[in-house]
Amino acid sequence: MASLGFRRTGRHRSKEVEVWTQGAIALVVNAEREGFAHSFYITHGPGVCAWCLKVPDAEAAERRARGLLAAPFRQAVAAGEIEMPAVRGVGGSLIYFVDDTERARWREVDFDPVDPADQAVLDQEVPDQETPADAGLVGVDHLSQSMDYDEMLSWLLYYSAILDVEKTPGQDVADPGGLTRSQVVATRDGALRVVLNASQSRRTLSGRFLSEFFGSGTQHIALATRDIFATAAALTARGLAPLPIPENYYEDLIARFALDDDLVDRLRAGRILYDRDAAGGEYFQIYTRTFADRFFFEIVERRAYDAYGAPNAPIRLAAQARLAKPVAG
Repeated sequence: MASLGFRRTGRHRSKEVEVWTQGAIALVVNAEREGFAHSFYITHGPGVCAWCLKVPDAEAAERRARGLLAAPFRQAVAAGEIEMPAVRGVGGSLIYFVDDTERARWREVDFDPVDPADQAVLDQEVPDQETPADAGLVGVDHLSQSMDYDEMLSWLLYYSAILDVEKTPGQDVADPGGLTRSQVVATRDGALRVVLNASQSRRTLSGRFLSEFFGSGTQHIALATRDIFATAAALTARGLAPLPIPENYYEDLIARFALDDDLVDRLRAGRILYDRDAAGGEYFQIYTRTFADRFFFEIVERRAYDAYGAPNAPIRLAAQARLAKPVAG
């Protein structure tokens, strides 16, 4: 987390749970040895077991979801702690609902602030940074979830029914191990974007994820920045090695978009992927390396661009395939 510029800002009052924050992002790291998160870990290993949506009325959102046959979830909480309505999501994960009631204060109510001395010790682990600033990450851009091919239509219907989202046209993405079907559900304002991926081949990255994760789930989280070059420099200073991108990719960029040499050199130095749409909107992407063949982060900057860099997907997938462990034949 520290290598991505996150800082540990809270410890749960009664559990082995921490909050790490940056910008408007709050990542909850759960190390409990009982409860839902622990059961999820036993089944799937490290991964995303839950995510939280801000809605106008959390109770109403859960009632509507239950009325549409989404499975509700409740877990005992200690006295004085916040209880959040939740329903089951992809792969048995959870979707929590929070609103502007007391639930909006969940970090203040359930967590103690981290002692500055403890944070200072953590900061010293970041190379060459006595007092490191964050990496410029400001929010969650989108989630990407992988699932069995036969599940995809069901989850598209699920999201479309319980959330106010629209479906984009699906497309097939070339992976070295086969084709992956990709489709997006998103709110009109882009506040919520979920990319659904499925493949009939177990040799694709999506297929390998299902094998390693023992089921469907969230494969990566895309985090937004307002300055991809400053973020790339900050991540390098923290010792984060991004996904290596082949040199010929940047040579192809010159031919595709007639980019100037200075911009291409900056993209190459940060291992940043680039796309531009017909209207001139631009998209910049950095990927971390995959952790335990399960999960990775993407970092993006959008400049009047609404898509997800699909032309770069084969390059990214090939780069990830080169680093992945061999698949038994």
